[in-house]
Amino acid sequence: MNDITQEDIDLAKYIYTILISQPTILMSWGYTSPTVIKQGLRFSVSGFLLKGTVEVTYNAGSDLFDLTFYNEDSSVRNTLEGIYFDELVNVIDDQVEVGRVENYNERVKEEYNILSNEV
Repeated sequence: MNDITQEDIDLAKYIYTILISQPTILMSWGYTSPTVIKQGLRFSVSGFLLKGTVEVTYNAGSDLFDLTFYNEDSSVRNTLEGIYFDELVNVIDDQVEVGRVENYNERVKEEYNILSNEV
């Protein structure tokens, strides 16, 4: 199990509690396959901006979180360091789902076959 400790498991659970505090945003990422890793949590996403994997790791030295975003081919797309716990969901969301996607509402409707109430 790659030397995963109880501390790693507890830390992954803590990270998950932060993410699930905003369940609508978490689910918009297509969040799946959570896995405990050394000092953190890895999970798959399928957002408009990123389809791949996100790793959230705790940096004990700074008492903050570091994020690594991977494309579907496992290449590193982006790394962000020094993220406060209360910014974690929004920072991940900016990289996975929201960001600067043009016509976001229209793309959501199209992706999920949502019919508009507009006539």
